Amino acid sequence: MRITRNNEGLGARVLGIDLAQPLAEDSFRTILRALGEHGVLCFPDQSLEPFELSAFGSRFGELEINVANAFHAEGHPEVMVLSNIRRDGKPIGLNDAGQGWHTDMSYSHDVALANVLHAKQVPMRDGRPLGDTQFRNMHAAYDDLPREVKERLEGRTAIHDFEKFWEVMRARPGSGRKPLTEEQRRKKPPVSQPIFRVHPITGRRVLYCNPGYAVRIEGMAPEESDAMLDYLFKHQSQPQYLYSHRWTPGDVLMWDNIGTTHNAVSDYTTDEPRLIHRVQVMATLDYARLAA
Repeated sequence: MRITRNNEGLGARVLGIDLAQPLAEDSFRTILRALGEHGVLCFPDQSLEPFELSAFGSRFGELEINVANAFHAEGHPEVMVLSNIRRDGKPIGLNDAGQGWHTDMSYSHDVALANVLHAKQVPMRDGRPLGDTQFRNMHAAYDDLPREVKERLEGRTAIHDFEKFWEVMRARPGSGRKPLTEEQRRKKPPVSQPIFRVHPITGRRVLYCNPGYAVRIEGMAPEESDAMLDYLFKHQSQPQYLYSHRWTPGDVLMWDNIGTTHNAVSDYTTDEPRLIHRVQVMATLDYARLAA
């Protein structure tokens, strides 16, 4: 196995491993450490069945089963189907493009360690792949904060609310989404998250505050909270923190859901098919011990 760092704000390519095969213990630990160090790992030229993608992802923690989403691989509710393809007039998967910058599961008390996506079909135009997935480095974003901001926010928490994200998605042209019901809001209540979180693999602090879900900083006046969140969101959007992954069919892309934020670019149409399988790994293991 060979790991080559990208020349951008984060990320690396991992060659010389077949993820369809059972993952040896030393390979597992190497990948886990690389995930903490690089944030995003691309394993090119893979060919995985849903059960193989599930087996790989589950080595790193329990897999989420999204009970609200009907689009999953047959027999594998933990393997979500992301797609813009329609068959017999009906979608075969969830179209995840255009969601804006966010961190999956930050609206939940139980946070996610990683996402693992496997590209089956990639939309193309004039020989160029579309639908990049973009990432920002929250290890570096924390490191570069001014000392006075770190001191001001140390120990503080922010409220993350699923409804903020939902309303952004509802506002998309042609969305068709309805407002969350009272029952849905009860199932996804706002949660409090530390603004600075200790990363479970690296042991370093990260900026865990994303524009998709964070709505206010607890203990601050509304105007002060709004100004600070605006500052944090602008700070993390600087180009030196950015990596944009250009997909190739066969790519398996694994990213750190605690040390990055991400965004799916919506630059393709329904006539440019996209099909991706996805598992989400919850943070359920002692990663510091495993990475030691």
